[in-house]
Amino acid sequence: MVNNIKTVLLLGLLTGIILFIGSIWGQNGLAIAFIFSILMNFGSYFFSDKIALRMYGAQPASREQAPRLYSILEFLCSRDNIPMPKVYIVPTDSPNAFATGRNPQHASVAVTEGALRLLDENELMGVLAHEISHVKNRDILISSVAATLAGMIMFIARMVGFAAMFGGGSRDREEGGGGIGGLLTIVLAPIAALLIQMWISRAREYQADASGADVAGSPYGLVSALQKLENYSRRIPLEASPSTAHMFIIHPFSGSSLLNLFSTHPPTKKRVERLLARR
Repeated sequence: MVNNIKTVLLLGLLTGIILFIGSIWGQNGLAIAFIFSILMNFGSYFFSDKIALRMYGAQPASREQAPRLYSILEFLCSRDNIPMPKVYIVPTDSPNAFATGRNPQHASVAVTEGALRLLDENELMGVLAHEISHVKNRDILISSVAATLAGMIMFIARMVGFAAMFGGGSRDREEGGGGIGGLLTIVLAPIAALLIQMWISRAREYQADASGADVAGSPYGLVSALQKLENYSRRIPLEASPSTAHMFIIHPFSGSSLLNLFSTHPPTKKRVERLLARR
């Protein structure tokens, strides 16, 4: 409950940052920023699932094509009292999985070919329990909105930077107040957006781990799966977009330590420690 309240407040803060940037250009800029934030949230709500599935070439899988997936998902959904999601397979050797959809009635679960080959029954159950927990908690929608707002802030900050380089001005700058606003927009706003998105995503991952372990009936399958997925995804990293990295159960990039510091995923070691502490 506390995490949910914090998440709502932080999403509001992201929107507030966009409105602050718009206000640098006066009332017209504020109105434009407000309209943009509404449009971006609308797009995230209705289209983020279709975009993600298409981006990774996810293919719909029938029961005949993926009997293990259907069997495990039907069992977990009956235990968690949610509708059966659509099932997709992503044609890549990199082992990973993600769920998408704005609510349990419009949800999809996608698993890579690499994960299907790598994971045994208990591990696959742990992964799928984690993903349907994201669906039930509406984490996909929350994280997609956060990623969209953060991306918009970073884009606007770059535009402000380019405008400053080429002598662009705002009403506030002409009145002598634009220097601080411009600095906050160019430097601090993107950092704040990244940190807020990171916190939201990490909090939702921890929560999905915990509720997924409850649905599966044990944390051990998910623990083993997380360790396997991290080891193998380092050898075969997924060619993923940073804007959708938060969706996957394991951070899809091999990355550097600096990138991992700002990852949308908590360190796997900490996730495992939390899961094992639930025994």
